[in-house]
Formats: sequence, structure tokens, C-alpha cells
Amino acid sequence: MSQTTDTNRSIRLAARPQGAPKPENFRLETAPVPTPADGQVLLRTVYLSLDPYMRGRMSDAPSYAEPVAVDDVMCGATVCRVAQSRHSDYREGDWVLAYTGWQDYALSDGQGLQKLAADMAHPSHALGILGMPGFTAYMGLLDIGAPQAGETLVVAAATGPVGATVGQIGKLKGCRVVGIAGGEEKCRHAVETLGFDACIDHHRADLAEALAEACSQGIDIYYENVGGKVFDAVMPLLNARARIPVCGVIAHYNATSLPDGPDRLPMLEGLILRKRLRMQGFIIWNDYGHRYDEFYRDMSTWYAEGRIKYREQIVDGLENAPQAFIGLLEGKNFGKLVIQVGEPA
Repeated sequence: MSQTTDTNRSIRLAARPQGAPKPENFRLETAPVPTPADGQVLLRTVYLSLDPYMRGRMSDAPSYAEPVAVDDVMCGATVCRVAQSRHSDYREGDWVLAYTGWQDYALSDGQGLQKLAADMAHPSHALGILGMPGFTAYMGLLDIGAPQAGETLVVAAATGPVGATVGQIGKLKGCRVVGIAGGEEKCRHAVETLGFDACIDHHRADLAEALAEACSQGIDIYYENVGGKVFDAVMPLLNARARIPVCGVIAHYNATSLPDGPDRLPMLEGLILRKRLRMQGFIIWNDYGHRYDEFYRDMSTWYAEGRIKYREQIVDGLENAPQAFIGLLEGKNFGKLVIQVGEPA
């Protein structure tokens, strides 16, 4: 079923997942398209962003944000057209960045909306390189990672929207950049297209040895968005005063218990102490929302000049969002994953 003018499709959380999400954790519902009241706009979703953090919002475990309630619309950033307006600041046809979730239509009183340029060539890029993933890469690396020319930067999920941007900014700052990605094709892309100095396939049985060979001078910055075996391979290579921005640990999002094997926390705490490591988590809008304009100025310039390259994977159809999201958590995406919900015009 395609997007129509009279039916609002929405994908809701049917049940909280135990371990990896499955199709039965989602439910597609239909309802009439709502009508805006005075001071409201009706938004029609054109593009929906799928991001790993959504897995955490499907759980009711304590976190930095409220979980999605069972039976509620799944959360997510969207790029929308204003379909109808009874708000003085918006006109029909305006492009806006919103947070209306996995559905065709939503009402808004204007709070939290961000107008996009009417002539923006690729409005979906507001969900990626010019949006949250690009912002996350920019602030995490530059503010916490504090890269210096000649240092070695390692980034996992190196061809994802965050990792690919981290590595390219690192190159702009004069770092030696080593990526870690899943598969030969992604590793070739990191080196040949993104300009990384090396990229290691995390499926290799000798991951730790290969990473050590690529980082012969140790690691000064590790941009953490994966965890698991990748962090195990990184730990012994960290140099004194290394910086570790932590924006995600996707390897653990579906975990229902602690990992097997010895408790590695004492080893990590000892390493932090002896090497005076800086390991800091951050939530991009909570911690850096006031610096968005700085990011947008730099990133839009770098992108326009071709100094930052960006890959987007668009999946057609709202009904395909659950399976695409499941694949995202399994590393099946290649670039920023976006659902095209409706037609741009």
C-alpha cells in the first residue's frame, strides 16, 4: 500500500523485543489523516531515518530518553512536507525536519520543527550528513577526540553514516585513519572512496593481529560506536592519554545478559588509570545542541567542496521499515539508511 491523501499508515511497537527485534514486534495500523487545528500544521512524511538508537527506545530499561510505549508509533526523525497549514510560520509545501516517527502524517504546533531550504537538492541529507549522524561524528571527534595531526584514529562501523564521517574529518585534521568494517566491499569503500589509510574486516579471525599491524604506532583516538570484539582488539593498542568518544555500542543492543568470559572491567579500569585515558559518552542534542550552527557551517562547506563524501541507502515503502531496521542492527546496511515513505512533490 502506497502513501495516500486520506489514510495515515503508522508502524507501532507491538511488543518489547527479547534480544534481537523480530517482525512481530511491529504492527502496521491505518487511520484517517488528522485535520490541523488553529496553530497547527499537518506534516506528510517523505523520508524517515532509521538509526541504531531506536533499539534502546524499544526497551523499557532506564536510559537518557523515555521508551516508546507499547502500541505507540515508533520514534524517528523525518523530513516532511507541510501538507496543510494553520500556523503563521509555515506554508503548504515547506520542507521541514521533524521527529514524527514511523507514519505517513502527523500534526505539529511548530515546536521542534526545523525549516529546510526550499531549493535543497537532497532533503534526505538532513537525516544524515547534515543531520544527527553527521553532527554526532563532528562533535564527538572534534570536542572529545581532539585530533592532532600525525595521530592515529581508529573508527569502527567505518562505512556507516557516523563512522564514515568521523574518518573523513580525521583525515582533514591530518590523522592516520584506520577503519573497521564488515566485509571486503565496505573496507574497499573506506580506503578507495573515503580516503582512509587502512580498513580491517571485523569478520577476520585475526582481527586483533591485523589491527595491531595497521596501528604500528598505537591508537591515539578510538571513536567507539560498536563495542564487543572490536573494543577488545583496540584496548591493548591504546596509547597514553588516548581519547575514546563513545556514541554507541551496537554490538550489545540486543544482549539479554552479560557476555561470556572473564570480567574485563578491572582490566579496563586499570588501563584507564595507567594510561590516563579519556573515555566519555555523549548524547548529541542534549550535550551539543547549542553548537549545531557551527557544525552545519563546516559540514555543508566540506560537503559542497567534495572534501566529505556521503553514501545513502534508500529503501522504498513505510511497510519495509521493520525489516530494514532489523537488517540495520545486523550490519546489512551500507551507508545511511533512509526509508522513502512518500513522493517528494
